[in-house]
Amino acid sequence: MCPYSVANEDRINALDAKYKSKGFPVIAINPNDPNASRGDSFEDMKVRAKEKGFTFPYLFDEGQKVYPEFGATKTPHVYIVSKATMKVEYIGAIDNSSRNPESVSEKYVENAVDALLAGEKPTKTETRAIGCSIKVDRG
Repeated sequence: MCPYSVANEDRINALDAKYKSKGFPVIAINPNDPNASRGDSFEDMKVRAKEKGFTFPYLFDEGQKVYPEFGATKTPHVYIVSKATMKVEYIGAIDNSSRNPESVSEKYVENAVDALLAGEKPTKTETRAIGCSIKVDRG
């Protein structure tokens, strides 16, 4: 399991709790090929989701078809999609402290969603995703 993803699990749950009822639910997609990354099988994902009490859909990108369509390169790599326009409004990191929640001083996702909820364009529409590279079986 990617330590960056693990470090963000509670933050992802909190984002879902804060924004789901406002029209911005979390949908997580595991893009890793389980043949290339131990612990990333669909069965392992179900166990982890239950352990962490995920409140959002946690999907498996079987055949790795979805993540290239969005251009994801890391886990986690966030995309905020506006329901009204179905446009990607933000791409990047959850906040500015990928490993330590106590060090966060800028909440990129919250700032972007709050702007969208206020009918405005986010001031930051892209940041660099910090995380583990997506695992592909080159087999």
